[in-house]
Amino acid sequence: MASMREIKSRITATKKTAQITKAMHMVSASKLKKAEGVIKSYRPLVYKLREMIDNLLTSDDALNHPMLVEREKQVTCYVLVTSDRGLAGPYNSSVFKAFTAFVDENHKSNDEFIVATIGFKAYSFARRMNYKMLNEDIINVRDDIQFIDFKEVIDLFTKQFLSGNIDSIVVFYNKFINIMTQTVEHGQILPITNGHKKEEKTEDEKELKLIYNFEPNPQAILNHLLPMYVENTLYGMILEAKASEHASRMTAMKSATDNAEDVIHTLQLHYNRARQAAITIELTDIIGGANAVN
Repeated sequence: MASMREIKSRITATKKTAQITKAMHMVSASKLKKAEGVIKSYRPLVYKLREMIDNLLTSDDALNHPMLVEREKQVTCYVLVTSDRGLAGPYNSSVFKAFTAFVDENHKSNDEFIVATIGFKAYSFARRMNYKMLNEDIINVRDDIQFIDFKEVIDLFTKQFLSGNIDSIVVFYNKFINIMTQTVEHGQILPITNGHKKEEKTEDEKELKLIYNFEPNPQAILNHLLPMYVENTLYGMILEAKASEHASRMTAMKSATDNAEDVIHTLQLHYNRARQAAITIELTDIIGGANAVN
């Protein structure tokens, strides 16, 4: 059995750990509140851009753009979005697990795809797995992320696709649902899939026929909207991932704090028992000495 001094030392160390995890929980909660507000305001932008593109493509079947062309997939680029730091529960590992399962199911060889990474954890994972990488440098994901931070890398992805070096770009990331739920999703950002396929219209829609006037012309507007849509879609995914990171870290730190408190409670019981045993032994010695004198 450990001595009282050892138990006391462990209690002190565990209390310090609990203080740290509690502080990290509070910091993550504060950051999550801000990140949640950002993604809630950003989602309508991406949705509206997509709606505008769909309406534009529906108005004229002759419109075309290289970003809409689906080629035979010879080389796919997978973008893994993770965090720079750990202590976020299964946040990073869930992305890696989903990605490796997807690759095993859809590819026979690693030569069929290339990996781009956003976040230090993804970069380390790709290096460790010896994947072919699109970016040689680490692309960090700071807490106060801005669009300008990723403009260069988004342009790199787009240029690689338009030049024909890669045939499609798929992003793996954690989508924020709520504080307790974040799901790993993968979405294709290039080529842009046809979301404007004609569906059966209702009677009201048949009666309501909207006429759009495009200036200078539909093709020029499409040429401007598509790159903007790709940029904002990928940036939106990064924002979703960042909010998920804060939520996952907050949950992990809350769990760590609760576990630390349970350990402290158990150690305190051991300490009280050891202290009581020491007192009992001391009283026994005193009584035994008194009896010997008498």
